[in-house]
Amino acid sequence: MINYVSSIIIPIMIVMIVLYGILEKQKVFDLFIQGATEGIGIVAKLFPTLLGIFLAIGLLRSSGVLEFLLNFLNPIISFLNIPKEIMPLALLRPISGSASLGIATDIMKEYGPDSLTGMIVSTIMGATETTIYTIAVYTSIVGIKKIRFVLIAALIADFVGIILAVFLCRLMSNGFC
Repeated sequence: MINYVSSIIIPIMIVMIVLYGILEKQKVFDLFIQGATEGIGIVAKLFPTLLGIFLAIGLLRSSGVLEFLLNFLNPIISFLNIPKEIMPLALLRPISGSASLGIATDIMKEYGPDSLTGMIVSTIMGATETTIYTIAVYTSIVGIKKIRFVLIAALIADFVGIILAVFLCRLMSNGFC
C-alpha cells in the first residue's frame, strides 16, 4: 500500500497544481518555464560553491588536518565508543551543511547506508544542525550581537545529538529496539 501511494503521489500533485493554475486562469506552462529558468540560475550560482566545498573537504583530508584533529581527539572518541569514521562529519556538521553532506555521502559510499556507520551518519545528519551558520543568520536578522551563550548551548545540543545517534544506532543494531 505504501509503495502504491508513494508512486502515485507526485503525479497527483502535478495534476493538482496544473488544475489549480487553470482554475486561477494562470498560464501554467509559462510559469513552469519561468521557474525552471530561475532554477537553472540558482544551480549555476551554487555549483562553484559546491565545487569549492568538495575541493576543500578533499584538501582537508589529504593534507592531514582532519587526521591531526582525530588523533588529538582519539582518547575522547575511544572513551565515548564513537566510530572514528564519523568524526570528520561530527567536526564539520556544526560549521557547514554542504561540507557535512559531502562527507556523509563519502561515508555512505564507503560503508553503505545499511551498515552501522551508515545508520549513525544518517541519524547525525537528521539530529544535528549547521549551528554556526544558523546562529549567524538568525541573530543577524534580529540584530543580536552577543551570541556566546546561544552558541555554547547549540554546540552542546549538537554534541548530545551525535552521542545519542551513536548510542541509539548501536542499540538498534544489537536488536534491543
